[in-house]
Amino acid sequence: MPSTAARPSAKARIPGLISVIVPAMNQQDFIGDTLASLARQQLGARELEVLVIDDASTDATAAIAGEFTSKLPGLRIITHPANRGVSAARNTGLAQATGEFISFLDPDDWMAPTQLALLAGGLEDLGVDFVRCDHVRVTGGSRALYRAPQANRNIALDPAADISPVDSATMIDYPYSWAGMYRARLLETAAPRFNEALRTAEDRPWFWQLALRAESYAVLNAPGIFYRRGLPGSLTQVFDDRQLDFLAAFGDIFELVLGDPAHLVHAPKALRQFLAVSCHHLGRASAWPPSLRQALRAGIAARLSALPAELLHDGLAQLDAKRRKALSPLTPAANTRQASS
Repeated sequence: MPSTAARPSAKARIPGLISVIVPAMNQQDFIGDTLASLARQQLGARELEVLVIDDASTDATAAIAGEFTSKLPGLRIITHPANRGVSAARNTGLAQATGEFISFLDPDDWMAPTQLALLAGGLEDLGVDFVRCDHVRVTGGSRALYRAPQANRNIALDPAADISPVDSATMIDYPYSWAGMYRARLLETAAPRFNEALRTAEDRPWFWQLALRAESYAVLNAPGIFYRRGLPGSLTQVFDDRQLDFLAAFGDIFELVLGDPAHLVHAPKALRQFLAVSCHHLGRASAWPPSLRQALRAGIAARLSALPAELLHDGLAQLDAKRRKALSPLTPAANTRQASS
């Protein structure tokens, strides 16, 4: 998978220490709430390391984070001299973290006071490589529980086995890096870095690596992560070329599953995800600038043309009529007809 830096080397880990990585860029309105929730964590005998990666903020993000030094003894603020994006910020955190356990938290979200203890306890009690959890979506003044798509809770499971089935939501469709906790040693080998070329959709290929390379995981009943939606400046509100990063993200995923015979069984699921996300963006593209719409359609067509013909044929056949109609003009067969007409 492309990356702007080499895989981090193995290093000493502090047993029982939880490292929370918070990438932040111009989050002065929310970073205080985020860090306050970490300061309130009820950890018992555990210790906490918080790494705020200030990705060249131009507002008071770093100053507000600095006010938590006395409340969070394990707080470290690491500054990027130039903005490098969320993937690079998380990678910096991964390179600097010293804990046995790793979690991520976005700078506009927060955690319930028992969340980290519940996640770490689940990791230890079940002896798994990583744990996942539900989360609460916060939109304005409303809150809604969003459950991870795995009904079996608090037992060890095989993450690769939970990639299937193709035609329903599974854990691979729940790729949020912040919705869980991971053994640091696992990440060093299974999913050591986020692709720094991706400004969005970076969680998807990272989580595919994790699911294919880890041996065990569990889903816990610990819905204590609060995820803000619909904020000004979020990708749902901004129409620029960052919207297209899902194309490169799925390029990484297809390389992963098509490049290894052991992973070919998961290619239909990867395709199903790509077709669904492509249809989602095509449905929103009427509000985009014409050049961005054109780039979207060209990018989807290029990605489809690079896939094995039989895989694509079977994947399109399983779609509903509305999605097939949206994608048909972008398929290799349609391009061939246009070229010959």
